[in-house]
Amino acid sequence: MSVVKIEQFEKVTLFTINRPEKHNAICKETALALQQGFEEFDLSDQRVAVITGAGEKAFSAGADVTNLPELWRCIPTVGIQTEKPIIAATAGWVVGGSMVLHMMCDLAIAADNTRFSYPEAKLGFTGGMIAGLAARIPHKVAMDVILCGEILDAQRAYEVGLVNQVVPLGQQVEIALEKAQKLSKASPLVLKTLKRFITRDVLPQGPSELMARTIRELNVVRESDDQKEGVQAFREKREPVYSGK
Repeated sequence: MSVVKIEQFEKVTLFTINRPEKHNAICKETALALQQGFEEFDLSDQRVAVITGAGEKAFSAGADVTNLPELWRCIPTVGIQTEKPIIAATAGWVVGGSMVLHMMCDLAIAADNTRFSYPEAKLGFTGGMIAGLAARIPHKVAMDVILCGEILDAQRAYEVGLVNQVVPLGQQVEIALEKAQKLSKASPLVLKTLKRFITRDVLPQGPSELMARTIRELNVVRESDDQKEGVQAFREKREPVYSGK
């Protein structure tokens, strides 16, 4: 069973984190699969993405502590590089790193049983990227979630602007897909341009976010054919032949 299920509809791609037995916790393979899947989505003629979790108990329980991921890889605008709109469709728990994933999406539909939780201050660990929540909802509300571990239910999340719409449980994906279909009929160039302006020039970027983007850019070099060719040429004492890939 694939850890990420990818379905294509007309101009819309649905990504489902598919580990319901683990409350859709994001393991190493899940983060990589999401990053690769979104790379293919970005290069395709699909125009809008929806991301959800399998089942009704959890969008995702966050990072899988038994198989820790490089979580930045599956965070929109960080490891996931696309200027196409991304809509989150949630049900049940949205915990830790998955709350970061959710907040970095462009739009959000929440089932009425959705609960947002960021418990890292209680656990003694943080990746720091959750700091961006204070740029997306009122500061004091964000601090209550980040520092105190206060849980936001779906209605409260709607009231503070973390989600666009609260819907009955079981309808969240359907309604997110309907919104995606409407978006898919808009000008892709306009959508990309506005998302780029907002991401690059309007929303503040915290230190962890900037660090993760730097790691992603350096990994392009580290994982490239040119890097392999350079090392091989050095070992063989010859001039390297680079391809720029």
